[in-house]
Amino acid sequence: MAVTLAAGTTAAPRPRSPKRATKLSPGRILAWTYLVVIVLITLFPFYWILRTALSNNYNLATNPSSPLPVGFTWGAFERALGIASTAQAQAQGGSGASLDIALYMRNSVIYATSQTILIVLFSAAAAYAFSRLHWRGRNLVFNILISALMVPGVFTLLPNFVFVKNLGLTNTFAGLLLPGALFQAFTLFFLRQFMLGLSSEVEEAAIIDGAGPLRIFFRIILPMSSAPIATVSLLMFVNAWNDYLWPLLITNSQSVEPLTLALGVFKQSSPQAAPDWAGLMAAALIAALPMLLLFVAFGKRIVNSIGFSGLK
Repeated sequence: MAVTLAAGTTAAPRPRSPKRATKLSPGRILAWTYLVVIVLITLFPFYWILRTALSNNYNLATNPSSPLPVGFTWGAFERALGIASTAQAQAQGGSGASLDIALYMRNSVIYATSQTILIVLFSAAAAYAFSRLHWRGRNLVFNILISALMVPGVFTLLPNFVFVKNLGLTNTFAGLLLPGALFQAFTLFFLRQFMLGLSSEVEEAAIIDGAGPLRIFFRIILPMSSAPIATVSLLMFVNAWNDYLWPLLITNSQSVEPLTLALGVFKQSSPQAAPDWAGLMAAALIAALPMLLLFVAFGKRIVNSIGFSGLK
């Protein structure tokens, strides 16, 4: 039966059903509990580093399991930054050794930045050649290069050391950069996976206009690949910043040593007494802080770019 409305009348709006409250099922509670536990386990080492750095080194031995700083003081950061006098450092349990953290920080910035730029530039150029250019044996050469992912890095340390030493590049930034700056299998694979999915229409239009491969690479491919390039740049910078074994082999000069080596020297500065754990944790926190800030700022970009590049 048809229903008609009188002139001048309007149909009353249907009442909206109230939103259903999310039910806390046993599975959801278990999942959230698991996530909270994982977060706490992940963050606990950073908290313990901060707790140790804010403690008096003498008092740490009296109550090592205290969850709060023991004898709260900023002295460990003053020792790590080199602004505490020898008397002040020894009074708080330090060895009296100074750490020129500004010099070592500069060395780490030079090393990590230079290596990141070189790795990303060469890897992007190789990825362009393997994804956008067509030449005989392309897939075979790519598979051979990618097989480097299966070779542990420790296997190449000795040959690289002999090579750099024969070139006379020990205790130089060139020696630090040379072995790892020209090729990284993961970066090559990551960027190639992204470039394979780029549209070829813009590239074909540029070829019609007379653009060569180099111009297409720098003017079109690199701008279109800015997201994955930013991601691998961050990952390579963090990897170089945390590198320890290769700089330990290749240099013993303060003018070149990165911050990771300086932390080891600072730990061994008092061999006749207990290490300055508070000062060491303060220096480690200062060294890790730039990386933590980078991951907080760009962590979402890393996750999105990895998923977009097909790395499931």
